[in-house]
Amino acid sequence: MFLASIPSPASGEIELGPLTLHAYGLMLLLGILGAIGLAGMLWTRRGGEWDLVLRVAMWGVAGGIVGARLYHVATSWSEIDDPKLRGIIEIWEGGLGIWGGIAGGVLVGSIVIRRAGESVFAFMDVAAPGLLLAQAIGRWGNYFNQELFGVPTNRPWGLEIDPENRPDQYTASDTFHPLFLYESLWNLLGVVVLLLVRARFRIRAPGLFCLYVAWYTFGRFFLELIRTDEAHELFGLRVNNYVSLVLFVLAVAGFVWSQRREEPPPERRRAIPEPARKMAVPKGRVRPRR
Repeated sequence: MFLASIPSPASGEIELGPLTLHAYGLMLLLGILGAIGLAGMLWTRRGGEWDLVLRVAMWGVAGGIVGARLYHVATSWSEIDDPKLRGIIEIWEGGLGIWGGIAGGVLVGSIVIRRAGESVFAFMDVAAPGLLLAQAIGRWGNYFNQELFGVPTNRPWGLEIDPENRPDQYTASDTFHPLFLYESLWNLLGVVVLLLVRARFRIRAPGLFCLYVAWYTFGRFFLELIRTDEAHELFGLRVNNYVSLVLFVLAVAGFVWSQRREEPPPERRRAIPEPARKMAVPKGRVRPRR
């Protein structure tokens, strides 16, 4: 067998001499840097400037983290058992809701783009592959925290989970489906697909962003079916199943709308009148003195 199982790290911290790094936060940082690099490359290729990419990244990431944490706290309040509520800000321990992160990042980033006078839809399309790349890298933070795994499995790629991190009903099981790995690979494949679609087809904005949402939610729906962590359920399905389904339908509808809508004519920049000044004197003529 190629693999017997995938071992999990003993700790979610990385010791570098006197410096201790939280692997979850490090993966988030690497994901953000990857998204900025890919989005910046695509934006500058279409004539944009790096300065805007960096400003959107700075404010969008902040808004995304706040939104992701608020979504997690709102939907998993029972996990915040710290009487002083310090657990709300301990994001390195895990607990970021992707739906809130995307919503917060898009909202704040849109404000920055609008203020810069650029197209929000165009920038959303440019950012879409980078967002998937960030999610693919960030999921490895769940690996270090021994979270986001599925039901038990004896497949060669089963993920080893320490007894203290196993759900109560699976304490006797040793290996589980590595959902973090499944989602990471699905997202990486999505990056390739989006880049190919962007290169080979003329997609009207924000069509590519709609495809990104549709791609991610399609895979997320099925991954939710084998998750083992506690979650609110409705009619036998987790809430995130319904969220994925609704967002998938909206994304498909948004893509159809974006490709059928009439593109607005390019904006004509008004000629800014030059400051009033005396007319230049042609060569060979002398301006009379008054």
